Amino acid sequence: MSDTPPTDDPTPPPETPLEALARHIRQAFPDAILGHEIAHGELSLNVRRPAIVEILRFLRDDPECLFEMLADLCGVDYPERAERFEVAYNLLSLRKNMRVRVKVSTDETTPVPSVTGIFSGAGWYEREAWDMYGILFDGNPDLRRILTDYGFEGHPQRKDFPLSGFVELRYDESLKRVAYEPVQLTQDYRTFDNLSPWEGMTTMQLPGDEKATKPPHGWRSPVIPAKAGTGS
Repeated sequence: MSDTPPTDDPTPPPETPLEALARHIRQAFPDAILGHEIAHGELSLNVRRPAIVEILRFLRDDPECLFEMLADLCGVDYPERAERFEVAYNLLSLRKNMRVRVKVSTDETTPVPSVTGIFSGAGWYEREAWDMYGILFDGNPDLRRILTDYGFEGHPQRKDFPLSGFVELRYDESLKRVAYEPVQLTQDYRTFDNLSPWEGMTTMQLPGDEKATKPPHGWRSPVIPAKAGTGS
């Protein structure tokens, strides 16, 4: 029997910075982190909804993290899930040159704790998520619509929201104000013949007609109007 040791090195590969960051965060919140993944050079964390404020404060202040910038906060709709909405917090650390995404889930009636006390700019993002998806944020000091009109009905980024909306608006001269009316799709049953707008010029050869069927009497030459002052 040969005493030569096996060639396979059992030593695990060195830990990447993102893997070390994930381990550090999970050690700090062993019960609040539901899972994580690393893809496209970014770390994504799935966390329990009640812990979002504590976790974001840790990510901002901890010396190993220093994610001091909330780059974005957005909603995602998965109607087939019991908790159909996800709220994604995209954080950036300029000192570490790293990004992390933190995600929580909720439904149509359960509010997500507001993080405006940690990132003041979150107030605008939370208003947008409320306006577009109807996601509630507990503690937001000014949770109202930000992109749609005052009388808008529903939340247009939900997957089950009709493309035409529920109402249409116009300025009414008699009322001297904007009037809201039920949506009327005047072209709903319109039939299209798909004819070319150049149909009336089928006897004239145009650029691109080289392979077209030649009319029985041949192509007609384009009529070029004479310039003023040159005579006819």
